[in-house]
Amino acid sequence: MLPPEARLVRAQLERYIESKLYWVLHAPRQSGKTTFLQSWMRKINAEGKAVACYVSVERCQAFPDAAEAIPAICAAIREYADTFIGPALTPDLPQAEPASALSAILKDWAARVAPRSLVVLFDEVDVLQDQALVSFLRQLRGGFAMRGMGTFPVSVALVGMRDLRDYLLRSKDGEALRPGSPFNIKQDSATLSSFAADDVRALVAQHTEETGQTFSDEALAMVYELTRGQPWLVNALLQKCCWQLCPKGEPVGIEQIEEARELLIVERAVHLDSLAERLRDPRVKRIVQSIMIGESDPDLAKGDDFLLTLDLGLIRVENGTPVVANPIYRETIARMLSYSYQLAIPPPEFRWQQPDGKLDMEALFHEFQDFWAQHADIWEEKADYTEAFPHLLLMAFLQRVVNGGGRIEREYAAGRGRIDLALLYSGHWSIIEIKLVSHQGRESTIQKGLEQVIRYRDSIDRSADAWLVVFDRTEKGRKKSWKKRLSWEVRETAAGRVTLVGG
Repeated sequence: MLPPEARLVRAQLERYIESKLYWVLHAPRQSGKTTFLQSWMRKINAEGKAVACYVSVERCQAFPDAAEAIPAICAAIREYADTFIGPALTPDLPQAEPASALSAILKDWAARVAPRSLVVLFDEVDVLQDQALVSFLRQLRGGFAMRGMGTFPVSVALVGMRDLRDYLLRSKDGEALRPGSPFNIKQDSATLSSFAADDVRALVAQHTEETGQTFSDEALAMVYELTRGQPWLVNALLQKCCWQLCPKGEPVGIEQIEEARELLIVERAVHLDSLAERLRDPRVKRIVQSIMIGESDPDLAKGDDFLLTLDLGLIRVENGTPVVANPIYRETIARMLSYSYQLAIPPPEFRWQQPDGKLDMEALFHEFQDFWAQHADIWEEKADYTEAFPHLLLMAFLQRVVNGGGRIEREYAAGRGRIDLALLYSGHWSIIEIKLVSHQGRESTIQKGLEQVIRYRDSIDRSADAWLVVFDRTEKGRKKSWKKRLSWEVRETAAGRVTLVGG
């Protein structure tokens, strides 16, 4: 257990209470928000200067109408107060209408805890929607001016995955909310950072001290690299090793971490499975698809879509470039988006292995070209991620073949203009780069791709075979016959041979 308080960014905990501030804490799912809130609540109550209570409003997710949501929030307040601070300080359920019921119960609660001040930590606020959210925030704003000991909570935390700017929803009649602001009470916005590499080592050191089980330095470095410190992923990888792969306390090395990573992705644990729901959100889809195909889009970071995807922890900015937040997410997203294609591709009946057990990449790509010609136009009509459709279908085709016998490493980021794949099978690497013909034309795209695939090959294994797959999805390219589109060419470069596959 690592104290989450140490990972708070931009938080001013003592000042929030002393200066009577309302504030926001946002961080991705399962990053320690609830643990922090309950820990801080206990600390405040132990000091005795104020009464703090944690309240989750998650139960109200299904109630867009204030008439249902506000009474449910009041009931949650009463239940959590009874649990955490006892019946003597628990407010009664109000008899008021929903439009004022939250305000009424908070006034009653503040009076009950006097002469101490009341601090309320509302968790899962971003599940509230439509008029339920508007009413919730307006009633908080209505009491904000009178906040103080015995009158109204002196400090309120609104906690969820998103910053408050993302709560600006449209009301049911389609009218945008006026800046008459149920939202202008927010004084500050804080977040929880992911683990640093030292945090991962500190977490494992506790386990080693308690059990004697050790992790190699290389294994710990890989845990951080694969997760980039996302708390749930760090714990999940370590648990896989300790509970499943090395249950008798054997030392854990890189091999076990790699196996644990694959198990997490294949099993699609709850945390990873929740990514699928996020990927269907049109705002998230726009950002993720642009990153996946390597698009250079000057408008990518404009507006709230990009900020929302950052807040959700799906992406981050690395050296000024938007990328998927960590390698496990990157692999999971690619597999999730291509999974339905993979299931629809029939089992390979062609000769896809050479006599020595290695993949017959030439046969595999010829077979893919045939499959692409038969299904591309029809399947694309049903695709959600239409711009990334060629990339996803090829990845599904490759995954269908290598499942159980090899693995695929993927690299993609905004502005790269490509997806890089490194396919390992029977100890042999094949390097594959996927590109879309750009506005500069096919030959310009190919020349740039040749340089990129060789550079990527050299970073993996210089003895690997290199493949450049170019899809021409331009209007001119789509008008070509399939005979011209399905090209095959071997290009000799100064650094080695590259097979060019056209689609």
